[in-house]
Amino acid sequence: MNKPRPLVFELLATDRHSAARRARLLTPHGAVELPAFMPVGTQATVKGLTPEVLENCGTQMLLANTYHLMLRPGADLIAELGGLHRFMGWPRAILTDSGGFQVYSLASRVEVTEQHVRFQSHIDGARVDLSPERCIELQEQLGSDVAMVLDDVVGLPAEAKRVEQACRRTVRWAERSLAAHRRLDQALFAIVQGGLDMRLRLWCAEQLAAMPFDGFALGGLSVGEPPEQMYQVVRQTCPVLPADRPRYLMGVGRPQDILEAVAAGVDMFDCVLPTRNGRNALAFTDSGPIRIRNACYRNDPRPLDPDTPSLASRFSRAYLRHLFLAGEMLGPILLSAHNVAYYQRLMAEVRAAIENGSFDEYRHQKLAGWGTQPEEVESVE
Repeated sequence: MNKPRPLVFELLATDRHSAARRARLLTPHGAVELPAFMPVGTQATVKGLTPEVLENCGTQMLLANTYHLMLRPGADLIAELGGLHRFMGWPRAILTDSGGFQVYSLASRVEVTEQHVRFQSHIDGARVDLSPERCIELQEQLGSDVAMVLDDVVGLPAEAKRVEQACRRTVRWAERSLAAHRRLDQALFAIVQGGLDMRLRLWCAEQLAAMPFDGFALGGLSVGEPPEQMYQVVRQTCPVLPADRPRYLMGVGRPQDILEAVAAGVDMFDCVLPTRNGRNALAFTDSGPIRIRNACYRNDPRPLDPDTPSLASRFSRAYLRHLFLAGEMLGPILLSAHNVAYYQRLMAEVRAAIENGSFDEYRHQKLAGWGTQPEEVESVE
């Protein structure tokens, strides 16, 4: 007998001119309206922002990271204190990344074998073994609503042999992850790998689509390849994935990347850009980015962005610039809050545009405002 699914995916509307989808994801911690953007709370916090601020920005779901939390403070401690939701004071949905990308990008002396990944912690140099089974165990301790399988991540460009090895190992590890997964109130997503090799991407997607995962992610992208190549991979891979389950593009991204991926049929996104750029004095707006440190804002009385209500709305551009030049922590907090609110407003507008049949027009309008051109998308009947 098949186990009950911890997530319910409801497809509400589709776009006439693209593969864009308006859907809803029902989780143990509430509904998530799709397409959705998840701010990154790597270490059980979105830097500088309280749960109340995140909810007021329109955030429905956060991402936390297994790699970081296993190293500090430890998944066992978080479980002892009631699980990740209670630990970080976040009442809504949480997705935990497996840590495969962090092993690739942060750890030192990494050794990948068929059994596990062995690496040295970037914190204290301790040796750590992370297998697919251990990764599932850790995420079950954390108690996230969605857990990700451990995948073998390679940067791009990479040798074809290494990309194929990682792709095939990712499929084998996905099978092991399914076998190890026990928590009935936690969904499990697979990750499609294959680099820029479409033969491998489609093979991987087909293999994983035949397994009873609750959702599917596209991984190993936005790691140095040109955006046009990423779009091409997403467009060709999404149709192979089951239409009755969510699709998640990991680590993406820029607002224009999100619109192109939505047009290709992606439902979920995460990225550090809103908060990282906010901490570095860059604000996203419909007219393009504002670099608030620039001298032209020294005596600018205008609000940062009158179209995006946020913590920053009551302050002038001149004041925000002053905060950054003075090294005051309020500056990064306010711009981070603004950027998260901007991304959530963007996603709300995307959902509304798909519902009312104007997504194609909306997409072109937004891209023009940002000074970019839309990628060509084939019409979907």
